[in-house]
Amino acid sequence: MGVTESTAGPATLSSERQGDGTLTVRLAGPWLLKHGVPPSADLEQQLAAQPPKQVVFDATALGAWDTGVLTFVTRLGAVCADRKIPTDRSGLPTGLQKLVALAEAVPEKSGARREEVDESLLERIGLATLSGRDAAVEMLAFIGQTAVAFGRALTFRARYRRSDLMEYIQDAGAEGLPIVSLISFLVGLILAFVGAVQLQSFGASIYVADLVGIAMVREMGAMMTAIVIAGRTGASYAAALGSQKATQEIDALTTMGISPMEFLVLPRMLALMLMMPLLCLYSDLMGILGGLVVGAGMLDISPVVYFQQTAKAVHLGDALGGVFKASVYGVLIAVAGCLRGMQSGSSSSAVGEATTSAVVTSIVLIISACGIFAVLFYLMGW
Repeated sequence: MGVTESTAGPATLSSERQGDGTLTVRLAGPWLLKHGVPPSADLEQQLAAQPPKQVVFDATALGAWDTGVLTFVTRLGAVCADRKIPTDRSGLPTGLQKLVALAEAVPEKSGARREEVDESLLERIGLATLSGRDAAVEMLAFIGQTAVAFGRALTFRARYRRSDLMEYIQDAGAEGLPIVSLISFLVGLILAFVGAVQLQSFGASIYVADLVGIAMVREMGAMMTAIVIAGRTGASYAAALGSQKATQEIDALTTMGISPMEFLVLPRMLALMLMMPLLCLYSDLMGILGGLVVGAGMLDISPVVYFQQTAKAVHLGDALGGVFKASVYGVLIAVAGCLRGMQSGSSSSAVGEATTSAVVTSIVLIISACGIFAVLFYLMGW
């Protein structure tokens, strides 16, 4: 008859082999996870090396306990079952016996445990390609459904609330002015400062106005506004739609015969399409004002001369090109935000992932479209 014991804080685990081959497992002290529970590796090795005739539990000295002891008893019961060793749990507290019986009554769901799969490089490339294809097909289908909804809106047959459209316009437009003002002003100020440092050495400080005006009106105004709105409004679209999908509101609309594309996506897209050109023009103005601060404060250029030089450098075609880009960027932001929201899972973590994915997708689409526009405008001589 031998006795083994292991301790971890105040909780103790000991085992004693009786003369008839029965192994008595004694639990003593408070078995609480916050204090740590004794390891069971030695006991499991003993069961594997010398299987007893029976395993019984003695919990007369057991104090307070939580799921730590439940995990231990369940794990030890599984080890005994694998080795066909009978167990007697009558020595355990009644509540613990019921919990163990409940845990064993519900089998583990198949596939609940993540299994490590050794995939080759070729398999990973193939899976990534298939995943990309599926994502592209889903995006094209979403764009097609959006186009159908937009077509119904042009013929006044789309079903959505006008109050929602006004709310989205206010959210994307008026409420976005503060952050657009700050970012655009700073961008114009930075462009003017960098240009001033270089142009001063050539005695061409006045051309800072040309630099800031053309850069803001043609490219930076639309692009910076789009990036800001993608992080602000596009993310909110994804979060809102993801939450509605998690609470099955989108399924309820479908059940009532209302198209989610018309009721939820269309007003958001219309709001951004209408507000982005106006925000772009406002951003251009704030960027030029930022350049004026550097021109007047650092280069001693009077505001009148600065604005006159800007007016000479910037043409109407430049402004129209920037406004057109902003409109396209608005559509891309709305599509990316709504698409990721509609693709969201049904958990809170999935909504967060959809929001992050919406911002990343929007910025990638904006930068890609900006590059495409640069090439096209160059080929057209614009």
